Amino acid sequence: MSDSYRVKDHRELEKCIGYAFSDKALLLNALTHSSYCNENRTADGSIPSNERLEFLGDSVLSVIVSDYIYKNYRSFDEGDLTKIRAAVVCENTLALFARNIKLGDYILLGRGEEATDGRKRKSILSDAFEALIAAVYLDGGIEKAREFVLPWITEAAQISMKKGTEDYKSRLQRLAQETPEEILEYVLIGEEGPPHDRRFTIEARLNSNVLGTGTGKSKREAEQQAAKKALVLFGEDEKA
Repeated sequence: MSDSYRVKDHRELEKCIGYAFSDKALLLNALTHSSYCNENRTADGSIPSNERLEFLGDSVLSVIVSDYIYKNYRSFDEGDLTKIRAAVVCENTLALFARNIKLGDYILLGRGEEATDGRKRKSILSDAFEALIAAVYLDGGIEKAREFVLPWITEAAQISMKKGTEDYKSRLQRLAQETPEEILEYVLIGEEGPPHDRRFTIEARLNSNVLGTGTGKSKREAEQQAAKKALVLFGEDEKA
């Protein structure tokens, strides 16, 4: 291997992820970017890229994440679970996982990608991480793949839940409960439109003080909008 493609010893990566491959070829395949294959073609195409493994790893990861959040977030509905899963398996999150294990140091890249900091590119890192998941799965089975990714999933799911899946009313209620004597209520102040297209207007009030007013096609939607406006007032959310 030329100096252009000198990477760290794969044994260091195995030690980092806590898994030793029986089939080292699988690990090498997971770390081989298509740009390297394109620049080192052989007549029989014997240098495969990690794209097929990436495809499989995406599905394996989705199953593991779905299973975990289904079992551990029992009060969440389908919409909330979908949001958490999307946040955990997105490119940004996977690239962060990859950086934490210094995966970029081990990837085989073509000269062009090497010269343009391909080892730091989110798309390359996230794809390689998915390929690595697939390699562990094929080498050791689903439980070994689960052991590898579960610590990352757990933390990412918790962060996602705190940031994005808690609705506005729940967040406002949590704030109000910090002072037990405070009374938070939602008051319907307007209702208009034909039966098939009603519009409701609701105020979020704290001790009779109006914090925010929301409008929606249902009372629940109007309450959520009112709570969102109130959170802005508290400096807890972006401008509504």
